[in-house]
Amino acid sequence: MSTISNLRRRVLGESSSEHSRAPSPVPTTHRNGEPVTLVSTSKLKKLTQKRSKRRQWFIFGLGGFLGILLAAFFAQQHDVINLEGLMDLNLDTLLEAIPAGIVKDAKDITRHERETVNYDSFTVGLHLQSQGVKARHPVIMIPGVISTGLESWGTEEVSRQYFRKRLWGSWSMMRALILDKASWKRHIMLDKLTGLDPPGIKLRAAQGFDAADFFITGYWIWSKILENLATLGYDPSNAFTAAYDWRLSCEKLEIRDNYFTRLKAHIALAKKTSGQKVVLVSHSMGSQVLFYFLHWVEAEGFGDGGPKWVDDHVDSWINISGSMLGALKGYPAVLSGEMKDTAQLNAFAVYGLEKFLAKHERVEIFRAMPGASSMLPIGGNAIWGNKTFAPDDGSNQTVSYGTFINFRESNSTQSPANLTVDESHEYLMKNSDTWYQDQVKSSYSYGVAHSKAEVERNAKDPRKWMNPLETRLPLAPHLKIYCFYGVGKPTERSYWYREDRDALVNVTIDTSLTLGSIDHGVVLGEGDGTVPLMSNGYMCAKGWRINRYNPAGVSIKVYEMPHEPDRFSPRGGPNTGDHVDILGRASLNDLILRVAGGKGAHIEENYVTNIREYAEKVKIYEDR
Repeated sequence: MSTISNLRRRVLGESSSEHSRAPSPVPTTHRNGEPVTLVSTSKLKKLTQKRSKRRQWFIFGLGGFLGILLAAFFAQQHDVINLEGLMDLNLDTLLEAIPAGIVKDAKDITRHERETVNYDSFTVGLHLQSQGVKARHPVIMIPGVISTGLESWGTEEVSRQYFRKRLWGSWSMMRALILDKASWKRHIMLDKLTGLDPPGIKLRAAQGFDAADFFITGYWIWSKILENLATLGYDPSNAFTAAYDWRLSCEKLEIRDNYFTRLKAHIALAKKTSGQKVVLVSHSMGSQVLFYFLHWVEAEGFGDGGPKWVDDHVDSWINISGSMLGALKGYPAVLSGEMKDTAQLNAFAVYGLEKFLAKHERVEIFRAMPGASSMLPIGGNAIWGNKTFAPDDGSNQTVSYGTFINFRESNSTQSPANLTVDESHEYLMKNSDTWYQDQVKSSYSYGVAHSKAEVERNAKDPRKWMNPLETRLPLAPHLKIYCFYGVGKPTERSYWYREDRDALVNVTIDTSLTLGSIDHGVVLGEGDGTVPLMSNGYMCAKGWRINRYNPAGVSIKVYEMPHEPDRFSPRGGPNTGDHVDILGRASLNDLILRVAGGKGAHIEENYVTNIREYAEKVKIYEDR
């Protein structure tokens, strides 16, 4: 056992056999034999805050104290740290030197953390279980981009070192990116002409719960939902994940992986074995993939399920933070390899990023993943505004969101006049390679169908199936759709650009511009930190209440969740509204379990934004 592990064990009183993760079985008693007691949210919050403050002082004090001791020890040994010297360090003497108060605090903090994990991980499910809610409908989860790991199955010499290792969604990805960037790029990028695997490369979506519960060790994604589902009686026999390779367009997902054929079979089998229709739970881009499936499964020559298949097999669709009209941050990613996260880096970090993975490399990677281009904004100027107006402009706003891409100096083809979303799409196509243009135009459509006849024609065009403004919901009058999403976290809404001397990327976000609502060239609006409010909410609040988009009258319920993060929690705590972290939100878990348990009818809509007012300003109307 390593010295550091030994030190942690001695100071914190941990057993060497204890895992770093919370245990997966549902506990009926505490590990010391005491019964589990549910505590109120307010009491749990006070406990967490108190623990966090004490932790800060403990880490600061202990870290500084150990740092001084270790520095002094090694200074006597060598000028450079010698790991053999660390093995000779007398831990008993070191522990005796640490003040007893710090050791006691360490043990108290560890105990409180363990108790809080037990409450946090299963509290929602245990509470509903006590109210008589139990597993009813089979649950199938369709994850988003970040929560779908990709692992290598290639056996060519270039891939053997990565066999069964994740090159997206694990520390193996980080290791490969740092130690062998060129090889990682070859594996993660698809063939530019076919949109499929490059010769000799084979990456596939990891499967099972392990594919979606954690992104990397310690960074949970679906694990909280899985833990709470388990308390109601869910297990691998009635809960499944439908992971997919998000780099592929939906057409290629079926061609290469038979993804939609397998998803249809999973749903049919789940209904047959349980006697109940299924509940589909999708997150982020997963909602777009599922929307495509609802068309594919009905269509003749594709899923061949016919118009009644969805109504016969699907009880509910839980749409979590669904990017139904795209994510605006996807545009600068494929245009210049940037987004808010890169624009707001300091000069030193930008220098390091450019040396390690330059903008033109990032552009190439993003464009060589055709599936990611499904996130480009949908609905054009009708949704996102024109040069003087946008539906979500604030009352005191001086510059409209409608000019999506802005240039301070408009004096060339690289920096034309300010552009709307429609014009920005044309600009992207004009300034990208032919292979990328072909991939996008053959896979997606970003417009609006203004008549019922046009919507019905689009039912036969797979390019339209990801666009809810050009196609309809299934003819499933008994289907119920629940739109759950976070609000109140500043989200990318428009950008300021300038010309760039880089010959491979002609423009870049103008990070020198910080003025009023402009932060390093990025203008922020309403949303969940990743997906704008108009994308999360328009279809649910208004679009699917227009007859041509929902002719069967499918029930739609909206539940907005304000972003109220716990400042002591790095993931925002139980009341976060962040795009990814919301999957651990207590109220979201409660709502999911109620729908899965057959109690969704009791959920009432909850609006905290002005999305309904914004939606009324959108110039998309009922047929006349």
